[in-house]
Amino acid sequence: MNDALKPLRDPAPILDRVLQEWGGHEDLWIFGYGSLIWRPDFEFVERRPAKVHGWHRALKMWSRINRGTPERPGLVFGMLSGGCCQGMVFRVPRHEGREVLTRLWSREMSMAVYDPRWLICHTPHGPVMALAFTLSRKSPSHTGELTEAEYRRIFAQSSGIYGTTLDYAHRTHEELRRHNIHDKALERLLKLTQG
Repeated sequence: MNDALKPLRDPAPILDRVLQEWGGHEDLWIFGYGSLIWRPDFEFVERRPAKVHGWHRALKMWSRINRGTPERPGLVFGMLSGGCCQGMVFRVPRHEGREVLTRLWSREMSMAVYDPRWLICHTPHGPVMALAFTLSRKSPSHTGELTEAEYRRIFAQSSGIYGTTLDYAHRTHEELRRHNIHDKALERLLKLTQG
């Protein structure tokens, strides 16, 4: 197997830890800030707009399967420390939480890149503690700073099993706008493709 396609670590113990931290005594909340907003792939009984302080959405995570290849990596969103992030929280009934988390793990944690953590999400109906998939700047999947030329090249060339990086960025932008969420950094990046 290509080293770029090997998980960074075993995702199973991370799932065990998250399940233990959740406990299964209350409904499960999941925070979406990227494709989870427009393609959650799980049933939920409630969705609310939410804001997380201390983290922000950034198109700075290499994708070597879903939106790129090992030879031509694409990009997906990660949640990096600093700033704030507007997204959506989804409430999953307690009795379905374990199954939903297990399915979500096969989608979000196949490469074990994210650092899942429980974050306070502020919603119009009060705060909830939700699971969010964050990214460490120390991760080998974190891109660091990319130039405008690099973003243009990736938008023009990178495609994986779920399609192109550009389509992923556009779909996320459209869904954010549909929920009245304005992401100026993402808008700036998408303008690079218009020139």
